[in-house]
Amino acid sequence: MAYCSKCGGEVQTGVAFCPKCGQAQSGGEVAQTSHGAQSGLNENVAGLLCYALWWVTGLIFLLIDKRPFVRFHAAQSIVVFGGLHLINIVIGIIFGAGFMMMGGFGAFGMGMAVYSLVSLVAFVLWIVLMVKAYQGQKFQVPIAAGIAQSLAGK
Repeated sequence: MAYCSKCGGEVQTGVAFCPKCGQAQSGGEVAQTSHGAQSGLNENVAGLLCYALWWVTGLIFLLIDKRPFVRFHAAQSIVVFGGLHLINIVIGIIFGAGFMMMGGFGAFGMGMAVYSLVSLVAFVLWIVLMVKAYQGQKFQVPIAAGIAQSLAGK
């Protein structure tokens, strides 16, 4: 079975154009596979893996894969989860110092509540972004998507 090199849809043998996206097939023949030459993975799988280990895999895929879809998800992973990671570090420093200076659990409790809220948002985003990337959608997180597009070079 052959696949379109652009969208990954199934293409019949000898067909000149992909029925799904309209991409011309070379010489009336179909492209070999939908696997990317960059990382050996389908775009949707590579997009999902950009989020697998938060910003770390995003950084790896940004460096090794040149496909625009994958680069966007890699850059968005770096921006979203790198930013949330930094926010959690700052929360820990601020409320940890408040605990040390005030000698009470009020600042510590407030810090844990804010830290937990940021962690919950990060977990929900992590699941949503992985699912959307696997479905082949370019789901854009507000604010972060603009930064990610400039980082990805698109």
